[in-house]
Amino acid sequence: MARVAYLLLCHKDPDAIIAQAEQLTATGDCMAIHFDARASAVAYDRIHSALKDNPNVTFATKRIKCGWGGWSLVQATLYAVQAAVDAFPRATHFYMLSGDCMAIKTAEYTHWFLDQNDKDFVESHDFFASNWIKTGMKEDRLIYRHFFNERTHSRLFYTSYGFQKRFGLTRDTPADLQIMIGSQWWCLRRRTVEMILDFLKQRPDVIRFFSTTWIPDETFFQTLVRHLIPREEIENRTPTFLMFSDYGMPVTFYNDHYDMLLGQDYLFARKISSEAHELKERLGKLYASEGVEFKISNEGRNLHGFLTGRGRVGRRFGRRFWETGNSLGSEREILIIACKKWHVAKRLVDQIASETAIPCVEYLFNEEDTPLPDLGGIETTLDKRSRHRRAVVRMLFEAFETDKLVICVDPANLEIIQDFCSDQVNTHVLEIECEYSDDYLIGHARRVGLAGENSPAESVARLVPTLRNSLAYESELIRAAGFDGYLRIRENSPRAENEAAIAGFLGVSQDTAQAVMRLDYLFAD
Repeated sequence: MARVAYLLLCHKDPDAIIAQAEQLTATGDCMAIHFDARASAVAYDRIHSALKDNPNVTFATKRIKCGWGGWSLVQATLYAVQAAVDAFPRATHFYMLSGDCMAIKTAEYTHWFLDQNDKDFVESHDFFASNWIKTGMKEDRLIYRHFFNERTHSRLFYTSYGFQKRFGLTRDTPADLQIMIGSQWWCLRRRTVEMILDFLKQRPDVIRFFSTTWIPDETFFQTLVRHLIPREEIENRTPTFLMFSDYGMPVTFYNDHYDMLLGQDYLFARKISSEAHELKERLGKLYASEGVEFKISNEGRNLHGFLTGRGRVGRRFGRRFWETGNSLGSEREILIIACKKWHVAKRLVDQIASETAIPCVEYLFNEEDTPLPDLGGIETTLDKRSRHRRAVVRMLFEAFETDKLVICVDPANLEIIQDFCSDQVNTHVLEIECEYSDDYLIGHARRVGLAGENSPAESVARLVPTLRNSLAYESELIRAAGFDGYLRIRENSPRAENEAAIAGFLGVSQDTAQAVMRLDYLFAD
């Protein structure tokens, strides 16, 4: 059965470290601790005194001062790894942790999970080909030598960097290594760790290279594991649940995140707020528990993106530069149906197509498999359609040989409606206002990934008011935009009122509008 040696890199909060070590070793797992040499000797002595008699805890034989972005973090990890390998010969896995990490599964589940998945868990993407680095320097991390830490010696860091760039003092990466990049939070099997240590004894040039790269903790182990271990034995992901904000800062978890964290397909979470005392207490007790059933829903990232994205609606509505001047023509009419319940809009579109000669296209900017004529390849992906939407619609006018076209748009895509309304084309907007039951909103949350099938009912229920407000706000934005030719039909409005709106929207007779609205189950879920 799996036995985990946790590698804890920490620099503060002795009491929390002691508690973390006691919780994780109570069930037979073990831990090697590296406490940053920058921290006070008093704090280290407190940790050492509290844990020295615990047979499942050992300490790195050497403490060094650690700095973000520098080799020191990798070196500290290697000291902890060597201490764990020597002290715990029965350890089967080695798991990287920080003082901000906590288990979100039981030891029982963790051991079962690792037994079932005989792989190394490490995120590793090709350094040059992937888009893992979003901002800042990329290849310059490797091809120049970084002798100083950017955080603590900024002037020296940039002076040295600028000097090398000016005189072209670049270097090659080790010829036999494919440089990889990914999260520094990994879990490796014992055989893999021992292979890495043996490899480093034979290849001092590899240590020399990485010791002067920038942020090597994102490349060192990621590269070596890929170099030494067959691809099929690597799970390309971190076993620790962590998220980053739009600004590249780690998302912090608080007391009310307990249920959400337990539902993620990860073993640990980072980072837990130092002020989340209730969350820490509950998670601390969890690891030693037995018989706990975990319902994996994995909605955490989508849910966070949705909730933090509220309030920023409207900032991305500028027209794309390649679409400027790409007019559909003043002689044409585009009829836009905006409806959150796609099945309702599709029923209405079917009625329009059967009762009129107006060509109709469903959610072409939202659904990949929306039926479309051959447009020469531009229609094949949602990305292409959205990037060149005016061109796509102009080609649809031509393909259908018409001057009048109905399309469906999700109300969340206000920028699409605004784009067409700002064109010379005659634009009409019909909003379909539906009623939303709690059951529908819960189903919607699952469909869009805000909740999983196994999400706790109480957690999903708390989403309902937020979703209801979000949908109401989308509708409010459409009405507030003041589009010319805006009309609306409502689920609770009299049929005659809705028929009048349809007649005005389509430019058809009252009889035709009545035929279109004859569908009794139009709004049914």
